[in-house]
Amino acid sequence: HVQLVESGGGSALPGGSLRLSCVASGDFAATHCMGWFRQAPGKEREAVAALDTQGTPRYADFARGRFAMSKDDAKNTLTLQMTALNPEDTAMYYCAADAGIPFLHGGSFCGLSLTYKYRGQGTQVTVS
Repeated sequence: HVQLVESGGGSALPGGSLRLSCVASGDFAATHCMGWFRQAPGKEREAVAALDTQGTPRYADFARGRFAMSKDDAKNTLTLQMTALNPEDTAMYYCAADAGIPFLHGGSFCGLSLTYKYRGQGTQVTVS
């Protein structure tokens, strides 16, 4: 089992910034797929950013250019730097991990469209 613990949420003014962190533990491996998702009240969960199969961050359209995701393999930590926040970014943000979909000849598929098995408790982001 993989444990994920998020931190760094809080309140921000429009145009402000927040930095989210996620620490993975348990049966987590550096090869695990990782990403960030969010869910606002009354809305469906949506992908924010995720590492693709090559480990390159990929972003949802609304996040591209404003959010930056990075991973520290030494610390099993995934961060999400959010800038130019607006009220529509208000949501619970979740860190997610998954072993990925294995390819026939090695490696695994990772990305925004992956269904992630593990999810943290979430951290609230409020922009107003």
